[in-house]
Amino acid sequence: MFISVITPAYNRADEIGYLIDSMANQTVGPDRFEMIIVDDGSTDSTAYIIKDKQNQLNLNINYIKQNNSGPGAARNRGIEEATGNLFTFIDSDCEADARWLELIEEAFQDKQFDAFGGPDASKGDFSLLQRAINFSMTSFLTTGGFRGHSDRPLAKFYPRSHNMGMTRELYEKVGGFGSLRHGQDIELSHRIHQSGAKVVNLKEVVVYHRRRTTITRFFRQVFNWGVARINLGMIDRVMLEPLHFIPAIVTVIAMMITAGFLIDPIEYGSFFHLGFGFLMFVSGVGAWQMKSVRAFFLLLVVIPIQLFGYGTGFILAYTRRFIFRRDAWSGFRKRYY
Repeated sequence: MFISVITPAYNRADEIGYLIDSMANQTVGPDRFEMIIVDDGSTDSTAYIIKDKQNQLNLNINYIKQNNSGPGAARNRGIEEATGNLFTFIDSDCEADARWLELIEEAFQDKQFDAFGGPDASKGDFSLLQRAINFSMTSFLTTGGFRGHSDRPLAKFYPRSHNMGMTRELYEKVGGFGSLRHGQDIELSHRIHQSGAKVVNLKEVVVYHRRRTTITRFFRQVFNWGVARINLGMIDRVMLEPLHFIPAIVTVIAMMITAGFLIDPIEYGSFFHLGFGFLMFVSGVGAWQMKSVRAFFLLLVVIPIQLFGYGTGFILAYTRRFIFRRDAWSGFRKRYY
């Protein structure tokens, strides 16, 4: 088996080096995989970092530069250049665990899958904000049950582009990534499921996701995910499950309770305190897992932002597309990748 590792990159000079180093530290030899990095029109020093790593490391890196066309188009370009019989995808703000490729190879030999997905996690050297965001996005108490991090996921498992793969044979059958700016990995996974392919969730195949480095960027990300879910639902209602409405419903209820509390603290106080108490409980669990008191106070902000960001993006996109029947909307685009 020869594996093609495909990564799109856009202005990731501060992170792409970590990814390349992690690929150099894989437990499988560099003769068993290639790394294809498609620079999607970066204007920072991303190209310099990649070329410097090419000279330093014993890695087969194929660097491709193209005009900015979006991550899906960049991944498709990488597929076109790939020579492997298994395509794997990892994002430019991730690092692969040292056994990432080894475990993928072992799983393929054992399970003979057509496509796979794996989890993302954080590392101790990540910033406290990045680790707090990781908890908020992967804990079963928040959205981990939706995104495949739980042993008993609440929604159907769709491999996502930060850690997924497919065989060349399957690609030739279902094609590559679609034209959606956000959510194109879920749309591809949906086509993969529809094809009858064997899809596995490899929980031991981990990548470490640096995620967003500011609260503002995190809000934009989850907002766009809410928008993307509606766009996916317009393509095929199967991709819009009842559980996907929950964050939006909770957002509306939370806004109503908060507004009621501000108007009449006595009448609505019990509801407000109940909701805030649950938030404190979840934040406490996260702080205990992260072994940081500061994380508790950070999670009091991060968790509501994740919920409110996704919920508002979902509601606005639902109103725009299902009620007013307008065309697809991408949400935030400026300085977002």
